[in-house]
Parts: sequence; C-alpha cells; structure tokens
Amino acid sequence: MSSLTVTPKLQRLAAQATHDPKRVFTTLAHLIDEDFLHEAYRHTSKSSAAGIDGVTAKMYAEHLDDNLRDLHERLRSGRYQAAPVERVWIEKDDGGQRPIGKPAFEDKIVQRAVARLLEAIYEQDCHDCSSGFRPGRSPHAARHEVRERCMQEGIGWIVDADVSGYFDSIDRTRLREVLRQRVNDGRIMRLIGKWLRAGVMEDGELHHPETGVVQGGVISPVLANVFLHHVLDEWFEREVRPRLKGRAFLIRFADDFCIGGERQADARKIMAVLPKQFARFGLTIHPEKTALIAFGKPDARQASAQGNGTFEFLGLTHYWAKSRRGFWVIKRRTARKRLRRTQKALWRWCRANRHAPVKYQYQMLCLKLRGHFRYYGIRGNFRLLEEVRRYAEKAWRYWLSRRSSKSAIGWAKFQRLLQTYVLPTPKIVHTI
Repeated sequence: MSSLTVTPKLQRLAAQATHDPKRVFTTLAHLIDEDFLHEAYRHTSKSSAAGIDGVTAKMYAEHLDDNLRDLHERLRSGRYQAAPVERVWIEKDDGGQRPIGKPAFEDKIVQRAVARLLEAIYEQDCHDCSSGFRPGRSPHAARHEVRERCMQEGIGWIVDADVSGYFDSIDRTRLREVLRQRVNDGRIMRLIGKWLRAGVMEDGELHHPETGVVQGGVISPVLANVFLHHVLDEWFEREVRPRLKGRAFLIRFADDFCIGGERQADARKIMAVLPKQFARFGLTIHPEKTALIAFGKPDARQASAQGNGTFEFLGLTHYWAKSRRGFWVIKRRTARKRLRRTQKALWRWCRANRHAPVKYQYQMLCLKLRGHFRYYGIRGNFRLLEEVRRYAEKAWRYWLSRRSSKSAIGWAKFQRLLQTYVLPTPKIVHTI
C-alpha cells in the first residue's frame, strides 16, 4: 500500500518543479511519513555490508514496522542522529585506491527517502547531457550517444577531462548554496548536514573531513550530481555553447565526462576555461589526465594534428577504424587499464578462494564473467571478452592446483572439469 501513497507525492513534486523551474521548495520533510520510509526501505539494497553498528538488512527486517515507526518518530522530533561511516579502500585503474563508505543500514533508508525527494525535483532540471544516477539512464546510453554525436556532427576534437578526487573535494558550503537555490527546507538541510558531518571510521579511528561527500552513501551520488549539474552542465549549456562557432557536445556520467568540438579553436577555448570554472567551486581538473585529442576521421586529419586519435570514456577506448564495407566508423574496445584491473581481480579472487568448494568457485566465476560481458559486450570488442574468459580459466586452474601439494591439475584434467563446470561464453549484448 505504501507505493500507492508515495508515488502521487513524487509525481506532484515533479509536476511543480516542471511548471515552475525557479520555485524554491521549503516544505518537503513532512512528506517523509511511515509509508514513505517503508517505500524507501523497499528500494534500499539488502545485499550490501553492514555499517559501523553491525546491523544488517536481515536483522533490521525482523522488527521492521517497529523500527520504522521509531525512526519516523526520531526524524519528526529531531532526535535522529547519523552514525559515522566505515571506510574501506578499493583499487583504482591507475594503481591508486578509492575510498568507499559503508553507512549504517538505517541511515541508508533515510538517505533513500531524501534522495527520492531530491530526484523528483532535480530530474526536471537536469539536461540530456547528464546520464549518471538518473532514472532510466545508463552508461551504455551515454557511450552510445558519444559515438553517434562524434560521427554525425563531424566532431574533430575531444576534451578528455578528469576531476581530481571529485567526491572528496566537494566544498560543502558551496554545495549547500547550490541546494538552497531549489530546496531550502530546514529539516532536509539539517539531515544532509548530519550525514556530511557524521565522520569516517577508519582503522578504529574517527575522522571528520572538512570537504567532500562519502562515496558509498545513498545520498552521495545525488548530491554530487546536483553539484556538477550546476558547476558543469548549466555552465556549458548557457555560457559555453552559445559562444562557440562550431557544433559541440557535453556527455557526462557522474563525474566522468567528455566534451566534443567540431573546431579546434573551440576545443582550445574550452580547455583554457575549464580549469578556471572548476576552480571557482573548489574543484581541480587533473593536469596530467586531461588532454585535447584530435579525433577527426583519419582521412580528414591533418598530418600535424596533435593527439593519438583515441580517448577513453566509461571504460571503453574509442577509436576510428574501417568497417567491413570500407567506411570509417568509430569502434570501441575495453580500455587496457580496465582489462588489467579485471584480470588482477580474477587472480586475487581465485587465490583467496582456492580452498572453497569447486561448485561455489564456479558459481562465483560465472557471476563475475557475466557481469563483465554485460558491461563490455559491445560489437567489435569480442576478442577482448574472450581474453578475459581465457584468463579466468588460467587463474582458476593455477590456484586449484595449489590447494595442496597433491592437487596439481594438468590441462587434460582441467578440461574434463570444464566439461562439468562450463564457464559462460562471451556474448555481444549491446549492438549498434
């Protein structure tokens, strides 16, 4: 029953935001009642790890109605307190590490409720160039649009930009200023403030960073998206595009974006002003990872043009090549950094789980390979999909052979095992 009462609320919010783009919403918190919290709970992931309090989704569900009733009362009376976020680290493509936070499950529910309110409003404001963390949008659609725009609009130059530590660098004061231009409900703003100030628990020590939003939180992608909408999307559409002489586009997925320009002079102007625009909001464009790339058709590119003719976007390398019919087209393949990261992850997993039952190892490897194929399974990338599958077989056999001194597995024995446990074959999922 809760969705029947929640959906009309969100629809009315969306209609109001669409009808009056300059309206500032000052009364939103009262919409978060018990039904709204039930719906937020339903949309919250139940499979993620527990937060600092150790409460899992299963434990919280044992007394769900009582827990949500108590949560609503604490929200209504202002007694709700956000728990610190436990931080873990994962490997990045460049060899560094990315911090990921694990909020308490109850905090996820409240964040989901607030996120749905914000999404209903800001979804009406967002431009089509933005695809990350929006309903009905996906990285596949963003990658496809980049390819189509480059081919159809005669794009000859790509500004391949990278924001240094975006999530950790967001200026919280400026973030609040941006939010208040559309949402100025005191209770909502206080909730967001509690999550930003809750602190990070790492190796048993509590830290309170002065900037940034914690990656891994339910509300963090929404806040980060709203901030970049103001910093980049609005600026590009209102101030940059009208001043350009040729065609240009911006495609953004969360903090990953690329800008395409028809003319070299336009692209150089964008390269010059982009760091200044981000610096105004306390953000930094990475000087070494940001480049201006010549990306015209090879037969149209001048011999003196700079750039290597390829760029990476959302894990794929885009490059010009001839089709079977002899036409120049843009093809895509798995970026080398992503390929190496996948192979390292498969190797580490097989090593860490070599003593687990073979059936369990097989099931998990199938999940990992299918996930990889679903994301990278695009036309023209089949060879690298096969390479990942072969590497999975290699890693699996190597670490199965090291379960004990007597468990060496030759290729003949391993091939018989593969007849019983057949790993998924590569599959093209996304066609042009």
